[in-house]
Amino acid sequence: MATLVLQSLGSVAGGAVGGPIGSLVGKTIGSLAASAISGSLLSRGGAQTQSGSRLADLSGLSSQEGAVIPRVYGRARIGGQMIWATRFEEEAFIQRTGKSGAKGGGTSSNSSTASFTYYANFAIGLCEGKIGFVRRVWADGHELDLSLVSMRVYEGTQDQSADPLIIAKEGVENAPAYRGLAYVVFERFALADFGNRIPQLAFEVVRPVGGMASMIKAVNIIPGASEFGYSTVALTQELGPGISRTENRHILSAPSDWIASIDALQALCPNLESVALVVAWFGDDLRVGQCKILPRVERRDKTVLGQTWVVGDFNRGNAPIVSQVDGFQPMVARRQMNRCGKP
Repeated sequence: MATLVLQSLGSVAGGAVGGPIGSLVGKTIGSLAASAISGSLLSRGGAQTQSGSRLADLSGLSSQEGAVIPRVYGRARIGGQMIWATRFEEEAFIQRTGKSGAKGGGTSSNSSTASFTYYANFAIGLCEGKIGFVRRVWADGHELDLSLVSMRVYEGTQDQSADPLIIAKEGVENAPAYRGLAYVVFERFALADFGNRIPQLAFEVVRPVGGMASMIKAVNIIPGASEFGYSTVALTQELGPGISRTENRHILSAPSDWIASIDALQALCPNLESVALVVAWFGDDLRVGQCKILPRVERRDKTVLGQTWVVGDFNRGNAPIVSQVDGFQPMVARRQMNRCGKP
């Protein structure tokens, strides 16, 4: 406001003295004077805070009244409908940029910048229950790493309980359990990566069909030719300075491929009681009398962060190496394809 006033006064005074040119000069002088006065006041007046953009409402995924409830057989990718949500949660972060000395003997001032981060709590209805599990989730077309979000899956049974977050927000008497409906609940879902809105979500839902799965009591898990195929934690192979790749995590729904696989097996076969883990050792001769069966490693120069390969007295330094054909290891390559590809 002060800038506009001083610009106007300078323009009028300059025009009276020097005509149009004087008016332009006077306007410029008025603008410079306003900037100097404003800077002097700020330097003497204490802290200055700049605030980032803030949300007025929460946009994104919506729901439609009277929408049909899908029925899934086998495996399907569906969108779902929002069935519950809270107001978004706002977190403010104040970053101080330090003190700056004022010219002309003025006092110093602090300046700071306020930025805001937003989170959403909501529930998405998927389909008619009972389902086996939710295999993958996409947000705006990109697969979500489910280890980085808090998502609870309700299979849609007739006796399922209400979600604890919904109970906390709505009260016990007002919290529906959505019995018979498979749904998911996201808690404190970060919105920064999606333009501070709830993204368009899609879910890969698996529902077993037929009664065979419920009759399975025991399973042999084969093959087990990879070095860390049964590890429960994610491991990383170091290829060189600053270069690495995942060793045993090629799916984003669990900490490792093994955890994802065993969770899916238990969901599809609810009456499963035991599994037999097959560990592959290797023979070096087709003649029974000459063949030695020993554990082997893929390479001696392989560096895996997090765990050390060892079998009894064998380690990566003294264990035999898996045979190769034209630089490739057929059994290991086939096992990796099974882990990476779709079943």
